[in-house]
Amino acid sequence: MRFLFRPPAAEATDLLTLPWDQPLEEWADPRMLEIGHRGISRHVVRFVAEGGQVFALKEIAERLARREYHLLGELQTLGLPAVSVLGICVERPGDQEAILVTRYLEYSVSYRYLFSSMRMAHSSDQLIDAMVELLARLHLAGLFWGDCSLSNTLFSPDAGTMAAYLVDAETAELHPSLSRGKRSYDVDMAAERVGGELLDLQSGGLLPDDVDPLVIAAEIPTRYEALWQELTREEVFAPDEQRYRMSTRLRRLNELGFDVDEVELVTSAEGSRLRITTRVAEPGHHRQQLFRLTGLEASENQARRLLNDLYSFRAYLEQRDGRPVSDSLAGHLWRTEIYEPVIAATPEHLVGRLAPAEIFHEVLEHRWFLSEQAQRDVGTTAAAESYFAGVLPHAPTGATSPLIATQTIPRTPG
Repeated sequence: MRFLFRPPAAEATDLLTLPWDQPLEEWADPRMLEIGHRGISRHVVRFVAEGGQVFALKEIAERLARREYHLLGELQTLGLPAVSVLGICVERPGDQEAILVTRYLEYSVSYRYLFSSMRMAHSSDQLIDAMVELLARLHLAGLFWGDCSLSNTLFSPDAGTMAAYLVDAETAELHPSLSRGKRSYDVDMAAERVGGELLDLQSGGLLPDDVDPLVIAAEIPTRYEALWQELTREEVFAPDEQRYRMSTRLRRLNELGFDVDEVELVTSAEGSRLRITTRVAEPGHHRQQLFRLTGLEASENQARRLLNDLYSFRAYLEQRDGRPVSDSLAGHLWRTEIYEPVIAATPEHLVGRLAPAEIFHEVLEHRWFLSEQAQRDVGTTAAAESYFAGVLPHAPTGATSPLIATQTIPRTPG
């Protein structure tokens, strides 16, 4: 047997003691996990906990495993929203297939769990928007997926919205750019697959009555085209509008979570023509800013929400003390006086139910809701107490980190 690992891969060392010479389905190592909210796969997929992390292991033909290993590595280098690959085990005894090892995406859930969860039954629009945005990000980077479906996607809560991540890249191809035909193929494939998957949920009684699978599937091409046009369209405007229109367009792209790689302004008889090359930014501006100021890791939308609270806190400090407060000092004080006390107050039995940044975002949303009811600011402490008592206990356990939510359950052979 041979192991190929993508450096740095220090966490791979202890994984070497797993029974790689045996069929994956028969592994009974005590480190194996059963994750109830996993998606459906046409391959044997198992999960293992090691060194405080969870890894997904997929048994697959060696040719496909090698291809997916290298492609996922490239996607990781490009910062695209996809699972992170660790390595592969090849040349296993007999005619056994290879095993691809990826890092488990914490706090993620499958689409089946999303629709079977009472709390997320209303999120069909969010789910489709997340998939459309994922497709646009992949296409901007030149990735042709070839097998776009809900089953090959994982979703995670992201400051009141959903973020989508590519899981299966067996058929994907990376090109310098994509033709309209390849993009259309992916979009049409997504619409067809999503329609079928939602019809399957409907037949199993897992879909809310007000969700029409065919209507949702038909919206995918429309939503994708609207987003793609927003990201790539050219604009023509008069010379005296140049600065304003350019600034407005760039701000709009940033609000959508995309960065600008190149701006080309061509002057012609008809006016100034603006051409913008949009690129995917991961981590994005807000994630970088939050980490720089506080040392906290969060998704882009979570970071944007937390930064808004940080900036409001800084304004309060400046008004209270009558002097300017630097970014670094505001970030330190906000983390120690506002953020950390809320996270530390999370009841022990609810720790890990959602990512800490998502919990703080929801506390802020709950504070707004309570303040609207009371017609006054109720404060973060009171909002957190109310949230922990009446909201977080009902959060779906599927979004929990599997190291916290799932007991280790050995599986016996056969």
